[in-house]
Amino acid sequence: MNKKKKQNSDHNIATNRKASHDYHLEERYEAGIVLHGWEVKSMRANRANLKESYISPNGGELFLIGAHISPDATTSTHEVVNPTRSRKLLLHRVEINRLIGSVERKGYSLIPTRLYWSDSRVKLEFALAKGKKQYDKRAAIKARDIERDRDRDLSRLK
Repeated sequence: MNKKKKQNSDHNIATNRKASHDYHLEERYEAGIVLHGWEVKSMRANRANLKESYISPNGGELFLIGAHISPDATTSTHEVVNPTRSRKLLLHRVEINRLIGSVERKGYSLIPTRLYWSDSRVKLEFALAKGKKQYDKRAAIKARDIERDRDRDLSRLK
């Protein structure tokens, strides 16, 4: 009997949990990312961080800037390793033009939200976002606390 192993084709490598706190995330996109071999090995060991990263247009292309991928101990010694180098994103030209227009004309930001495996490829999920004001952040925290208290009270009644 041959049983096929069910592979998790949507396995997370890293998430940017602060993104939804700091920004109003509007549209989400998926892009491929150009990586070196040592970076893929490090991602298999979950050694990536999107915390302080952002996406910037440059010369008609989009680049992931500030994402930290720690080198593995087995990385070759003759290779110069830069863990925070800019990485090119792979998207269709129409999508790139639409995103660059939104960033330059409408004042949006491109914020990476998640890095994950799709089959054997690394994909980056990012969002077109507007920055939140401080009072928006406080209102969101207050609403979350009220929701948590309400759920706690309802669970006690049961």
